[in-house]
Amino acid sequence: MKLKTLLMGAIATGAMAPMVMADGHEGERGRDGDVKIIYWQAPSILNPFLSGGTKDVESASLVVEPLARYTETGEMVPWLAAEVPTVENGGVASDLTSITWKIAPGIQWSDGTAFTANDVKFTADYCMHPEGGCAQGAKFDGVQTVEVIDDLTVKVTFDAPKPNPYGPFVGGESPIIQAAQFADCMGAKAPECTEQNFNPIGTGPFVVTDFRPNDVITFAANDNFRHAGKPAFASVTFKGGGDAVAAGRSVLETGEFDYAWNLQLAPDVIAKMEEAGKGVAIAGFGPLVERLEMNLTNPSPDLPPETRSTVAEPHPILSDERVRRALSMAIDRELLTEVGYGKAGAPTCDLVPAPAIYASGNTDCLTQDIEGAKALLEEAGWTDTNGDGVRDKDGMKLSLLYQTSTNAVRQDFQALIKDWWSQIGVETELRNLDASVFFGGDPGSPDTFQKFYADVEMYANTFNGTDPQAYLAAYRCGNEPKPASQWQGENINRFCDPAYDALIDELARTGELDKRSEIAKKMNDMITSETMTIVPLVNRARVSAHANSLGGIKLNVWDSELWNIADWYRKGE
Repeated sequence: MKLKTLLMGAIATGAMAPMVMADGHEGERGRDGDVKIIYWQAPSILNPFLSGGTKDVESASLVVEPLARYTETGEMVPWLAAEVPTVENGGVASDLTSITWKIAPGIQWSDGTAFTANDVKFTADYCMHPEGGCAQGAKFDGVQTVEVIDDLTVKVTFDAPKPNPYGPFVGGESPIIQAAQFADCMGAKAPECTEQNFNPIGTGPFVVTDFRPNDVITFAANDNFRHAGKPAFASVTFKGGGDAVAAGRSVLETGEFDYAWNLQLAPDVIAKMEEAGKGVAIAGFGPLVERLEMNLTNPSPDLPPETRSTVAEPHPILSDERVRRALSMAIDRELLTEVGYGKAGAPTCDLVPAPAIYASGNTDCLTQDIEGAKALLEEAGWTDTNGDGVRDKDGMKLSLLYQTSTNAVRQDFQALIKDWWSQIGVETELRNLDASVFFGGDPGSPDTFQKFYADVEMYANTFNGTDPQAYLAAYRCGNEPKPASQWQGENINRFCDPAYDALIDELARTGELDKRSEIAKKMNDMITSETMTIVPLVNRARVSAHANSLGGIKLNVWDSELWNIADWYRKGE
């Protein structure tokens, strides 16, 4: 098996040396005072392994870090590692069954203790624990063992050749947590460790000084951070909550904050805010897709949680592919894009629209077809027997609960989609939930997107890096959130197809880039255009904003948006 262009495409030319962050503004650590960040989706936990929410992963990235990560151009660079392992440098076995990471010497945790290979192994054991629920479990797909060779060397062995061995410990979604701190938090105990999950010890540029879930986090510069003179800021005030409009105004109009994340606003609204002259909006396209998830299980509150989380009890309406397809056909994606995102969006039929080599480029869904949708529902046996405008079948009304997070653009989408669905005879109840709760990882909450106690839900997510292998592997049978996994898991709609699982395994052992592309496209099509289990709507650009006085910003659509916060600084007058 040949590695060919996969490894070379994933790693930057000349990126084998340890990552050196530099912005030309050297000086004393903490010299620029406080920097104020606002995420209108408030973080609820600082442990990325217990939440799939971007808000939680990115706020945690100020503290906990991976061995390697991706730059703003999608190139992989060493972070806590001394180099990125490859076949050429001996770090990846010639038969592709293992990868050996060498940790850069001298790295300390923020408590002053040494960062070692034991912490790396512990992180794998923590996420792979059979009684636990790891939100990033797909990163460890195919991992057989993780072995400590010495204090600065750790070897990951796979159960088969792995042409893309950069799942574990790479990117903001797969950082290293401290073994000493989390030793008593394994398995089912993981969500009970409030102190550890709210105040993780890390190697990053900042340490947590106070965390109020769904509200405010304060950070202070890490005195043991490995880069002299960094971070430039002595502290971070990380405000959560509110809405995208208020977040945008706080940077672009009032100057109250320095950085606002995820300005999910109509383009004319952002342009108007920029006229105040306090800051600038920045945008970048990656694989971020706003989509509808179709629930394949019965979410009825009359059923026990175990039943509501598996396909043991199929959805009484949406288990019919024709219904899912009709719902998709009724949607005008061009109009959604125009209303919600303008040039910061593109209508899409693909779950993986980027990088281009992995994009199927499906276009069938881009043409709205109300009459075709009606005909498909008729074929499926759904008719309006009493003339009330809502179809029914066997005494059941074609009525759906459609949920998403509270956000002006998403509520506009809900209203439009409800109207289109009403035109084909579908009754739709809309629900919107506070984003901090919806995207949180609280196993006790009934309102998280993981529990999916609705028929249809809408959100967007993406993946770290430029290879979608782990992202697509999320839909493996058994990877659904459920009580036994503390309601963690990435297979949100409980999709299960042995043929799809076989493609996951085939992708994992395929090295040639063209063949990987072909397999990934097949997987994309299976869960989108062929089954309409996932109904893509818009490929969204990441849009954020920063104050004119804030320097060092490099918007990154391939990793944590705050990936280089150690390089941020305050510009002089």
